[in-house]
Amino acid sequence: MESKTRNTILTVVANLCRFILAAVFVFSGFVKANDPLGFQYKLNDYVLAFGLTEWFPDYILSLAAGALAMLEFTLGVYMFFGINRRLTSWTITLLMGVMTPLTLYLAVKNPVSDCGCFGDALVLTNWQTFGKNVFLTIAAVSVLCMRNRLFRIVMQRNEWLISVNTLLYITILSYYSLQNLPVFDFRPYHIGADILEGMTIPEGAKKTVYETRFILEKDGVRQEFGLENYPDETWSFVDSKTIVKEAGYEPPVHDFELMRFSDGEDITEQVLSDSNYTFLMVSYQLDSADDSYSDLLNEMYDYSKKYGYNFYGLTASSEEMVEQWLDRTGGEYPFCSMDEITLKTMVRSNPGLLLIKDGVVLNKWACGNVPDEYQLTGPLNQLAFAQGDSRGKWIKIGTCIMWFLIPLFLISLMDRCYFFYTRRRQKQPEQEA
Repeated sequence: MESKTRNTILTVVANLCRFILAAVFVFSGFVKANDPLGFQYKLNDYVLAFGLTEWFPDYILSLAAGALAMLEFTLGVYMFFGINRRLTSWTITLLMGVMTPLTLYLAVKNPVSDCGCFGDALVLTNWQTFGKNVFLTIAAVSVLCMRNRLFRIVMQRNEWLISVNTLLYITILSYYSLQNLPVFDFRPYHIGADILEGMTIPEGAKKTVYETRFILEKDGVRQEFGLENYPDETWSFVDSKTIVKEAGYEPPVHDFELMRFSDGEDITEQVLSDSNYTFLMVSYQLDSADDSYSDLLNEMYDYSKKYGYNFYGLTASSEEMVEQWLDRTGGEYPFCSMDEITLKTMVRSNPGLLLIKDGVVLNKWACGNVPDEYQLTGPLNQLAFAQGDSRGKWIKIGTCIMWFLIPLFLISLMDRCYFFYTRRRQKQPEQEA
């Protein structure tokens, strides 16, 4: 009886760990595939932090971002259905064996602010990420040691259906998100977001306390001081740095400042408080922007002038780069300078386009999806695309789930039909005999 109870407990523990791992890996892989360009930006942060930019150019990072998203999502699905239990459990354990020491290093040295394992959907500190990985490593080792206790959810003969459908699904999702925009936008510039509200610190919220530290030198010895113990003039100044002494509320929207190139004027408040429609053409770096769709942007600018709407180009490029872009594309719209990271956060396309009114994001497009002359048939208040995204969050979630389940159902149905067909053909000779 005790042996039976022990076996039952071990089986429950093994499968509980299995479903936890499956959920985490499916979620992690999905959010990476949903925003492959954002994950590429995060990988680039790692490369910069470790000084490996020469070894990992952008195309390598892009391939790595897609491959890791596919690997994590596939491993999660395999673990959930119990497919290739030996290979899956070994792969997950080895992966956690690499990631856990890496996240410990990130937590101690803090070369990047967060690991980016769940994208913008769930931001964890480096220490939270390390704790999460320790827990997942324990779960992975438990599953590896008790993999024979994992029950199957599908028959072994149908496992290939799950594999094919999973690989196709995650590949198509990554490609769609890369060519268009993420299906789920977890950033503070999503459609419907109030940018001005996102910049506001709520009344009574705790503010972040910063402290300036000074690095001084005397007799060849360098030492760090604060304002409270700043030494006499016999010490020479070397450097200074600002650190966070007490973390407080950080507004989701920050570094959103529009500085007009023509006169250096800050027009941020003017743009965000304008009750008229405003188009923002976003390109974090114009020298790497795709200019093949510049005609669509020029048409949009002409349309804006016709109806009296505002149109600004936003970039972190130099004024010289702006002039080269306008000469190359024939653009006539004014440009403003803005922080590069903010521009990358606003829209996952280079260039991209946002439509705002009263500081609220009404719509956004990748460069290849900008409305053309056939869609610009009247003023914006009469056009559907200027009214925001009517699809709710749950509708999007349901759609993504159905895009995975419906092909799986159809493939399974075809497989069963083929099975019954071959079985019937085998029986015919027996009946004739």
